[in-house]
Amino acid sequence: MIRGSTRLRALMRSKKIISMPSAYDAITARLIQSAGFPGVYNGGFVTGGMTCITEPMLTMTEQFQVASTVANAVSVPVVTDAGGGYGEPLHCMRTVREAIRGGIAGIHIEDQQFPKRAHYHTYIEHMIPRGEFVDKIRYACKQRDALDRDFVIIARSEACRIEGLPEAMKRINLAADVGADVGMVFPRNPAETKKAPKLSKIPLMYVQSRGNRDGRPLYSLAQLQDMGYGMCIDAIWAVGIHFHFMKKALEELKATGDYTGMTPQDFVVARQGVEDMIGLEEYYAIERDTVEKETYRQMKKGKKK
Repeated sequence: MIRGSTRLRALMRSKKIISMPSAYDAITARLIQSAGFPGVYNGGFVTGGMTCITEPMLTMTEQFQVASTVANAVSVPVVTDAGGGYGEPLHCMRTVREAIRGGIAGIHIEDQQFPKRAHYHTYIEHMIPRGEFVDKIRYACKQRDALDRDFVIIARSEACRIEGLPEAMKRINLAADVGADVGMVFPRNPAETKKAPKLSKIPLMYVQSRGNRDGRPLYSLAQLQDMGYGMCIDAIWAVGIHFHFMKKALEELKATGDYTGMTPQDFVVARQGVEDMIGLEEYYAIERDTVEKETYRQMKKGKKK
């Protein structure tokens, strides 16, 4: 079996922007794959929302359990959020080991303090010194090289929001010097978005953060590719859609006792689609050949009568 990390490296070599919608469960990941996307992203925000814990309080085990479940449900590569690496350089090395063991193709490690504060969601940043961040990336890359050279290390800097693009790109380029494969920054406006890839030694990942409260722009994939971005993650997509449409459906069901957003035939199709995505037909075939063989023999016998 080809590793997800190897598949991700192949995608990166193609020079075509890699679009990764977010997922926090296996069926969403399979839907993303079946829709033709080349990869899946499992971020801290969607896992934090799904668990009702919130990203800053997630442990590595909690985040990676979700990411591994997602990764093992699909054949496309899965990238996940490793926050601040869950500690100092030594902890970052373990973070890389656990991600590789979990079948994850790549992680991003940021220059936020660990543990994060809940105020992270209000865009109040608490950055670690530049040297400490570079040390984390350096040792994460050492561990990558020892276990799986295809595993992708993404260096993420929050500096643009508080110190500006030059500081953010300085951090990304220092991370590139010690082995980071991809960079992630948060441009505040179209001018910075366009400029960032030109300043980077490594491909950049753009974060489509729908519903963001700091005015960061959203772009089409074509626009991002034209600007030189190598990857794009749709960070809150899955949990945002789930919340919006499930809330509306439940409100209607509570108010009326019925749900009209789907026809009975829509539900027939949806139920069959879920069963197909799970692979039930394959399971049926195995049981027909083993534990249910006699049942089917009797059924055929009855039909002949």
